[in-house]
Amino acid sequence: MEIGYCVLAHPEPPRVDLVGDVGTIDRVPPPADPAQHTAGPLRTRAELASRRPDLLAAYDTELPGARAAVLARLLGALDREPLPGLTSRRPGEATIAGVTVSYPADSAQPFAMVGPGLTAGGHQDPGELTRRLWGDVPLATEIDNSVANLALARSTRKPRHTLPTGPDALGLIEQTVTDGHPLHPCCRTRGGMTVDDVLAYAPEHSPVIRLRRLRVPQDRWYGTAAPILYAHPWQADRLAGAYPWLVPDGETGPVRPLMSLRTVAPTDGGPHIKTAVDVQMTSAVRTVSPAAVHNGPLLSRLLKRLTDGEPIDILTEIAAGAVIVDGEPSRQLAHVIREAPQLQPGETAVPLAAVPLLTGHDPYAWMTDLADVLFAPLMRVLARGVALEAHGQNTLVVLDQGRPTRILYRDLGGVRVSARRLRDAGMDPPPLHGDLPSDDPAELRTKLAAAAFSTVAAELIAAFTRTRDADPDRLWGIVTRAVRATGTEDVPYLLKEPLPIKATTAMRLAADPLDDRWALMDNPMTGHA
Repeated sequence: MEIGYCVLAHPEPPRVDLVGDVGTIDRVPPPADPAQHTAGPLRTRAELASRRPDLLAAYDTELPGARAAVLARLLGALDREPLPGLTSRRPGEATIAGVTVSYPADSAQPFAMVGPGLTAGGHQDPGELTRRLWGDVPLATEIDNSVANLALARSTRKPRHTLPTGPDALGLIEQTVTDGHPLHPCCRTRGGMTVDDVLAYAPEHSPVIRLRRLRVPQDRWYGTAAPILYAHPWQADRLAGAYPWLVPDGETGPVRPLMSLRTVAPTDGGPHIKTAVDVQMTSAVRTVSPAAVHNGPLLSRLLKRLTDGEPIDILTEIAAGAVIVDGEPSRQLAHVIREAPQLQPGETAVPLAAVPLLTGHDPYAWMTDLADVLFAPLMRVLARGVALEAHGQNTLVVLDQGRPTRILYRDLGGVRVSARRLRDAGMDPPPLHGDLPSDDPAELRTKLAAAAFSTVAAELIAAFTRTRDADPDRLWGIVTRAVRATGTEDVPYLLKEPLPIKATTAMRLAADPLDDRWALMDNPMTGHA
């Protein structure tokens, strides 16, 4: 197997106080002016010419392909999502607010691979197309930034080497994922960051950083961890000065930003730390809420019980805290500490988003193994009461000799929990806050299916078809058999109904961009049901 990576030095380990339990992450609306430090392609080029001329030639080379890749994601939205102003559509054509856009139908398919020069409605620039359809909306600026950062990411990607091992392996692997979200046109949005910030902190540029430790007065601290805030340096530079009672207490040892940018892993192993950053990435600004701190320990304990005996290990959240500002825990000054993967000799953990980068395995045998350790267990856990949102970033597959043997699941904020199903399984439902509780079977199935089938399975099958000349129908048959064999009450629905897929562009254009919206796609498992 091969995967790209880059090795950097790792001196002493970080100091981390592990006390109590932690919580999960909530989303908050984007900043009022996300364009303030958010560069599009031209501004990015100008800043590179001034500050990093060594990257300019590569950036110019990668920009046309990045523009096409983001445009293809936007065309996917035109092809399937409930967009504002949409009056009609057919394959390769959509009419929005009286404007008809024609495009190559294949380029709008999920996970389409497109080359430079893709054109839609006379536009090669997805930001221009967005403005033509909906005016100068914030989404247009976000897409401009996504194009620029995707080109920048591709311009600094490293050559491919053998799959790394050791305590720093996961961070090295995660930093090879250059293209971000496979369906969202804001796949590389870094709202609020300058070009220098992106190069310094975004994982696709292979940085190693140190978090700031800030001592907090006990009466201004909320949570189960010791009153030390672990602050991302980007966040600390912008917020700590407003709170003089936050006392600097040095830095952690070296840590490597993972795919989510604000979550870091010590280069020598050890617990992962999720920090709060006022940076918009895809659809959300990434901060930590008080409700999330409450939910995390409860969910960790519940999921440990629900997955007992399954090949899914929960990376529990083991400490958290937030600074109290104006009587309330601050979303902007908070952190979560999560258990690091525990691997046996010969094992390697790989996020599902990075699996398409791997080579050297038989696609049918590999998918059979994955179906046994991921898709079937997800169905059984759903029947017991929790719909896991197993997407490519928060789900790791453990490989032994290149074959999937078990799953590691992290980041619990996107799950849905059914009190009724838990009681039927003999468990008491925990008192959760926010939108996690739901007894609606359709909502539970949607949460699971949109991540596990419409995204993870579909992307892997598309990659195997493209790179290994595999038969997609045979691969979907493997997934179908694993799902059907569980015999749960959800099987008939998930094998026969259209598959939901998150309508990310419609969400960004909505009045409340954080409300989940869904599109529907043909279900490739129906033919095998």
